[in-house]
Amino acid sequence: MRILGLIPARGGSKGVPGKNIKLLGGKPLLEYTSEIALASKYLSKVVLSSDDDKIIDIAKGLGVEVPFKRPANLAEDASPTLPVIKHALQFYKDKGEYFDAVCLLQVISPFRTLAFLDEAIEKFIAQDTDSLVSVQEVPHEYNPHWTFKMNDDGNLKIATGEKSIIPRRQELPLAYHRDGSVYITKTNVIEEQNSLYGNSVAFLVTPKENHVNIDTLKDWEKAESIVKNK
Repeated sequence: MRILGLIPARGGSKGVPGKNIKLLGGKPLLEYTSEIALASKYLSKVVLSSDDDKIIDIAKGLGVEVPFKRPANLAEDASPTLPVIKHALQFYKDKGEYFDAVCLLQVISPFRTLAFLDEAIEKFIAQDTDSLVSVQEVPHEYNPHWTFKMNDDGNLKIATGEKSIIPRRQELPLAYHRDGSVYITKTNVIEEQNSLYGNSVAFLVTPKENHVNIDTLKDWEKAESIVKNK
């Protein structure tokens, strides 16, 4: 299976200015994701999608291919991820190069391991699903069976639609949330369904220890603490 490893890293970050190339533990944040992606035996090609010249130069220095510059309209604060992936796939399709799937690796999750990435890809291939996402377990107090939405009368109803609430924590079914570390999707699902998930979504649970998804300065401080304590 030919899998494109895609690292999206636009300029103009506001939560943590310049975070994609900001030094964490003495090396650019981008390097953590790049070195894992380049080391994976399952990724046929690893490329960067960016609109920022500084990020592009650093990526090239790390050995990541940068065959194109991302258009400005795909690098705005509100730009969704799916068009960024489709842009990369179309670039290669125009060159007569095709991939069976795309593995999206966000720079904001720097501490995924090579073993975890390869395990995720192996599971995706073995289960032959439309996609695979990395997840973490939802704490019981936020389990959808214990959360509420407002009904038409302005009162609360259980988010799952059930009539009565599950009384004991031990009876709650496991629930998961995406953690942003790994997304793998079949190319035909992206192109034909315009979806990052499709109809069948496999998952792999990310170990909680040392996980961080950097979006704010508080997240950055947590990442610095993790590096310091390693």
